Amino acid sequence: MSTSRSASHWGSPTASKRALLIHGLTMSSQSWESIAQLLVAEGFFVVAPNLLGHAWRRGTDYRVSTLAEDLRPYFAMDMSYDVIIGHSLGGLVILSLLPFLPKTKGTTVILVDPPLQRTAEQFKNDKIRFMKEITDARTADEHMAEHPAWSRGDSMLRALGVYMCDRTVIEGIFEHNRPYAFSGLLKNIPPHVKMTLLMSDPESSGVCLLEHVPVDVVRLNVKVLDGIGHWVQYEVPKAIIDEIPLTRAKL
Repeated sequence: MSTSRSASHWGSPTASKRALLIHGLTMSSQSWESIAQLLVAEGFFVVAPNLLGHAWRRGTDYRVSTLAEDLRPYFAMDMSYDVIIGHSLGGLVILSLLPFLPKTKGTTVILVDPPLQRTAEQFKNDKIRFMKEITDARTADEHMAEHPAWSRGDSMLRALGVYMCDRTVIEGIFEHNRPYAFSGLLKNIPPHVKMTLLMSDPESSGVCLLEHVPVDVVRLNVKVLDGIGHWVQYEVPKAIIDEIPLTRAKL
């Protein structure tokens, strides 16, 4: 892995396949390490940008649309990706990026438990939770104790993401995205995009609910991961990899 101020990269730039990974709130590009290594093993060059407000990047406008606009350079000169994956807030950013995807190439898009809708009460509680997360940052050991399925590496990167984010970013995200309603973006899936929505179990801290998915959405594959929490990439990375069309040599 190599890391720059704005992104992390894995694999060879000359690889025949490319993947773009977009992290969630209080995370960073490095948090995709485990998934990225699995993709590299499948022949991908992997790029993971750091969203505005994360990994020491700062801004003044934290609307989801602005976070997406900030990533436009990753699509310069019709740059295309075989796979685009977004976790949580990153999934909402991907939905805002759909109009920018080159129409000349089919793309697999995987949304991992994005918070499509939040009630006023949920919105308030979410802000309190994230502000506490920043104020009382947990260590890698504490993350591992709370989430036994996480590896030490993933736990360390989770702690690092929080360390590189501050309360002004949290305040901006919650202040600049009112009302918090993004389900309508699912109605704009282009014909060249194959999209899967992976939903965590709401009884295990999942935030994306079936009732938030418009009934008239087409070209969307929805899967609920029973017993799996919000951190799918740490708990069951295979659930994400299984949604990617892979060509393997026959034994």
